[in-house]
Amino acid sequence: MNTPQVLVTGGTGVLGRHVVERLGSEGVRARVLSRSGKPGTMRGDLLTGEGLGPAVKGVDTIIHCASSSFRKARGVDVEGTGRLLEAAVEAGVSHLAYISIVGIDQATSYPYYRIKLETERVVEGSPVPHTILRATQFYDLVLMAMRFLDRLPVMMIPRGFLGQPIDAGEVAGRLVELALSGPSGRAPDIGGPEVRNLADAARGYLRVKGSRKRIFDVPVPGKTARAFREGALVCPEQAYGEIRWEDFLHEVMATGRSGTREATR
Repeated sequence: MNTPQVLVTGGTGVLGRHVVERLGSEGVRARVLSRSGKPGTMRGDLLTGEGLGPAVKGVDTIIHCASSSFRKARGVDVEGTGRLLEAAVEAGVSHLAYISIVGIDQATSYPYYRIKLETERVVEGSPVPHTILRATQFYDLVLMAMRFLDRLPVMMIPRGFLGQPIDAGEVAGRLVELALSGPSGRAPDIGGPEVRNLADAARGYLRVKGSRKRIFDVPVPGKTARAFREGALVCPEQAYGEIRWEDFLHEVMATGRSGTREATR
């Protein structure tokens, strides 16, 4: 059996790095697309389309992890995915596996989620056979939020926000499994092992850190906040991960990992 040729977009980000490592454990050496063109990667830019043709040449499968949650989100996610798929059609790519987010169709008042939902439609409308996997938020993002909120003398936590965060490495494992198994359309969503509110996650963060800082729940108005309180971001029937939030935090503290991300979701 021939080893598939796999391109990973966003391969230098938190999820992408795990994807590349997991592919390696499966005996697949990934081709990594990067705007920087740093050693070990192929230079390419979803925003402009530069380098996409050479990057997809000879590729069987694309694992599409690249995203931008800020002002370039439409250009990178929606339009950039369209450019990538156009190049993939020309190159005869047989499968694109795309990572998306649980709840984006239930919290469309949040602009980034509308972008992700529109990107899913671009993937579904392409002639390239696809797989779409929605996962809950990564622990890395939750940790970033906690560190930001920890800057004040007390932690002001949005009241009642429900989440089911998951370890990025476990998401990578499932995404690689799907990518190497062939196109399956919309795959079942996956989430972490526990549904918790944000205040409870903050208490876990402070316990692991050894801090006695006080937490105050703050009511947040608006459609997006209501969707988060009503469970738009959770899928309790589809718990997949086994690594708990505190497990992740202990590893970060022990290894000195930053918990930050080079590529967003």
